[in-house]
Amino acid sequence: MSALRIVTRDAATGPVLELLGELDHSTAPELRDVLATVTLRPGQRLVMDLAGMEFCDSSGLTALIIARNHAHAARADIALAAVPARTLRLMNIAGLDQIFSLHPDSEAATRL
Repeated sequence: MSALRIVTRDAATGPVLELLGELDHSTAPELRDVLATVTLRPGQRLVMDLAGMEFCDSSGLTALIIARNHAHAARADIALAAVPARTLRLMNIAGLDQIFSLHPDSEAATRL
């Protein structure tokens, strides 16, 4: 069984979720559970910092789409930071790079 750790912190732009480990079929529900506890206000930005993400499968990509839907339902924005190369390749193939704002790191993603 793979492990996922999610660290939540606040930035001036809104909450930042740092994903550490593997985001796959067995851990994606953990992200969905955390998202259910994240309160967003209109105009905020939810940043998903993926610098520590070691693996992501289609279930993980689905969980990121759920995060996007959660943000948009709150009339907030979402940004992905430090997307690992393999995950970025999958996102490019699936066209998800067109629906997410991508940043090199969480500092850039949280810049006002």
